[in-house]
Amino acid sequence: MISLQKLFGKNDIFYDLLEASAAEALHSVQALDKLITQPAAAQSLDELILTRRKDKKITEQINEALCRTFVTELDREDIEALSNVLYKIPKTVEKIAERVIITEGRIKDVDFSRHLQMMEEATTTVVTIVKELRKKMHLERVKDLNAKLQHIEGEADKLMMELLKELYAGQRDPIQTIILKDLYELMEKVYDRCRDAGNVVSHIVLKYS
Repeated sequence: MISLQKLFGKNDIFYDLLEASAAEALHSVQALDKLITQPAAAQSLDELILTRRKDKKITEQINEALCRTFVTELDREDIEALSNVLYKIPKTVEKIAERVIITEGRIKDVDFSRHLQMMEEATTTVVTIVKELRKKMHLERVKDLNAKLQHIEGEADKLMMELLKELYAGQRDPIQTIILKDLYELMEKVYDRCRDAGNVVSHIVLKYS
């Protein structure tokens, strides 16, 4: 006999898992901040790898729960879309960390504080907006948070143009220029992923409002 709980789903598990995934995205940025501020000889990917693995496990749990649950409070495709975009954040952050480590100190004179501050602000906002799903769709609150993510992404674009202009001025050696362009482009993807997460949540809330 199929239990009613299995038939109709234990809906809070999806909120729990999506919130946990968003939290790992924030944790990955915090781990990257620590890594970048360390001397090259002390830098390690261990914390970032652990964060990405934890998030991968969360994503797998979401997929398994979707397979076992017949009815969900949120549409299945919306859960999958949000889960996928959240997983891409720590995955991209880990790629940034990998690049930093293999530079072997070539970028030790570069200040990434503005990038790191904006990435932490963006992922903190992602954590907050994902938590709004559990609160039964507060449309205006979600609109405000999504607008904040759009603003951060826009400011990141401006920063990218400013830094590219500096690189194209030819004041750095060619190898460092290549390294920094690669890093800046990866960092821009983090903001884009956060913006995408906000858009998915907004889409969900608009659908049910």
